[in-house]
Amino acid sequence: MTASSAALLPQDAPSIELEAPHHAAAVEALVDRAFGPGRFAKSSERLRETNRKLDDCSFVALRGGAVIGSVRLWPVTIGGKPAAFLGPLAVDSEQRSAGLGQALVEAACQAATEAGWSAVLLVGDAPYFTRIGFSAAPASKVLMPGPADQRRVLLKALVPGGDEGFDGKVAVA
Repeated sequence: MTASSAALLPQDAPSIELEAPHHAAAVEALVDRAFGPGRFAKSSERLRETNRKLDDCSFVALRGGAVIGSVRLWPVTIGGKPAAFLGPLAVDSEQRSAGLGQALVEAACQAATEAGWSAVLLVGDAPYFTRIGFSAAPASKVLMPGPADQRRVLLKALVPGGDEGFDGKVAVA
């Protein structure tokens, strides 16, 4: 990098790194602030509460050592077929609208691809996540545990054809 290109980068630009054990408390606090206590009633939480996150696919965004964003992936099966489950995605309220959430999702999807996953599933806002390659169509036969708005169940292929053939209940892998 040249001196002139370094001048173009914000000095306090966040870094995106693999989540480490010492980030866990800050991530939980961030998710609590972002979603509140209602997050524990969501069907997505059923897939996380007895599961283990994929350490090689879960990331934090840091600024000055503070966690300002987080995304985690979890192993699930859909009708017996493996997939990575994304969530929660949380970005500090003062850091939103700068593309940090998208950068976190892209980092997690890239890591999942490198780890050999064929697809990523999530429950989220379709207008936001379709910009990152997620779609409701391949998830039309995916059944989340508990109530879930089917229009918010989205899937992204990580490899050609990786979003095909998903049919059935989502369960902890």
